[in-house]
Amino acid sequence: MLKFLHALMLGLFGAAAVHIAILFLLPTYSERDVWAAMAEEADPYALVRLGKGNANPLLAEEQNPFFETAACRFDLENGMVRLTAAERVPFWSFSVYDRDGFNVFNANDRSATNSELDALVVNAAQLLELRKGVPETLASSLIAQTTIGEGMVVIRAFVPDESWRIIVERFFEGLRCEAL
Repeated sequence: MLKFLHALMLGLFGAAAVHIAILFLLPTYSERDVWAAMAEEADPYALVRLGKGNANPLLAEEQNPFFETAACRFDLENGMVRLTAAERVPFWSFSVYDRDGFNVFNANDRSATNSELDALVVNAAQLLELRKGVPETLASSLIAQTTIGEGMVVIRAFVPDESWRIIVERFFEGLRCEAL
């Protein structure tokens, strides 16, 4: 019975020590998220290529070998965000995430006019202002309304085989993420 009590007490103290260590390490690891890595890598509205070519380990993880990925941070306080690409690829998608990494909007080339990437990320007030008079240049843009202030857009392009890689690279070279 004494050995059982000794093992039980040792287990409880060990569990308490591990939990306390985790609590002290939490602030260090909570600041090492993708948002912080993107902030170190580039300014807002600058596109950052994700995947094996990136030096930052948080941004270098390749999720799917058939997709190339880029991301840009934005702040809707500075105005609407416009995403455009000059090149056409077999498939593209973009997702809008809030600062905590929660997905708030998704779209792909099947949602867009002529399968071209031309999209706006707006909040409710900006959408209301936009509806008062849509400029000709934004008439065919896909509109992503969100309730967030700061966020990140992740753009993915499908690479069916190596013969498409140069076209996908041109897609990312011509990709723009800018405040309006």
